[in-house]
Amino acid sequence: MAKTTPGEFIRQVRVEASKIHWPSRQETVTTAIFVGLMTVLLAVFFLGIDALFGWVVTSLLSLL
Repeated sequence: MAKTTPGEFIRQVRVEASKIHWPSRQETVTTAIFVGLMTVLLAVFFLGIDALFGWVVTSLLSLL
């Protein structure tokens, strides 16, 4: 495997870093709001599922 000099490595890093596309502020805010909304919706969904399963288990255990 060929050795890369530190100078060549730095040059390659700069070339690759110049290819990065950073999102705009608006894209970042929109994505953050979407992630927050989905987190809240999933939390409510799993709270409901957990409550349902808790009720089922409690009902089944009360039959014993």
